[in-house]
Amino acid sequence: MDLRLNQYWRHNDWLTTLAILLLLAIGLTQIYGVALGRGGINLLAFRKQIIFAAIGLVGYVALSLVDYHRWRSYAPYLYILALLLLIGVLLFGNSVHGTKGWFNILGLGIQPVEFVKIILIISLAAYFSGRTVRLQQFKSFLVGGLAVAILVLLVLLQPDFGSALLLIAIWLFLLLAAGFNRKYFYSLIIIGFVCAVVGWLFLFTDIQKNRFRSFINPNYNVSGQSYNINQAMIAVGSGRLLGRGLGFGSQTQLKFLPEAQTDFIFAVIAEERGFLGAGLVLLLFAVIIYRVLAALPKVKDDFGCFVIVGAIGLLATEVFVNLAMNIGLLPVVGLALPLVSYGGSSLISTLLLLGLINSIIIRSKI
Repeated sequence: MDLRLNQYWRHNDWLTTLAILLLLAIGLTQIYGVALGRGGINLLAFRKQIIFAAIGLVGYVALSLVDYHRWRSYAPYLYILALLLLIGVLLFGNSVHGTKGWFNILGLGIQPVEFVKIILIISLAAYFSGRTVRLQQFKSFLVGGLAVAILVLLVLLQPDFGSALLLIAIWLFLLLAAGFNRKYFYSLIIIGFVCAVVGWLFLFTDIQKNRFRSFINPNYNVSGQSYNINQAMIAVGSGRLLGRGLGFGSQTQLKFLPEAQTDFIFAVIAEERGFLGAGLVLLLFAVIIYRVLAALPKVKDDFGCFVIVGAIGLLATEVFVNLAMNIGLLPVVGLALPLVSYGGSSLISTLLLLGLINSIIIRSKI
């Protein structure tokens, strides 16, 4: 049953909505600050992000109003759409930083894999909650694994290692939620090791290999791949408690910090807003994750539970990996900080996913 606006207003979790809006505001402020501090010569990214945020918020409310059970019946068609998108981007897409993962539509770069993540969550949730699926059987494990493997392979061909890892993470979260036999996870470790070796030998580009080498040894290629990590850590460490002020971060404004509006925006926040600003970002994400998990026991059906587990698992993984990248705990894999980093596909897809979660939570209260 679709909701009316008055029902949405009455049952919506406004604390979660406030946390989402604050993260959007922080992201917009920092994107503006980067442009302003560099002479105000390029406010295009800031203006685009406002449009992306507006589109995403409309989608957030729309998906909150739509009955989430509808998506279960659409799951097979959505999965086919995901395949077509990933094949299409390999054939007709544009390359950015060596990754052929974008469609250019009216001058805007659309990254299909961001929306494929949502489709995978819906597809796996629909499959695992099906009446004919016996979760302890190897057949169910294998079918879900093959569905994920096909998408992962297409993403690796771009190549986009970070997004491929996120697709695998979604699957693992849902396997844990479904209660699959533990022995299957041991086989996954072996398969993962074999895939890592094959990927290193045949799939990974020199850029991706150098990112890993730079993570293991920060002094490797200091002016190349290690440069990004080192500059991000300098920015994080120099902010201290209160930060240098919006537009006054030396690493950011003197252009030492690469990809300041995207991959390393957390380092920008830490430098210009300090420990308190960075801590606020973490607190807001913690509020969203906690509120969603607190509502999980009240969800009335398996499909809704699986969607929430996959969605919140994806969000938590994206946040963790991005933060770890910014402080040198993980190699750079090109993942945005949800709701904060510049990027239309990432921002809109995250808000759509949160809207889907909200639809489930609201209906658990009615």
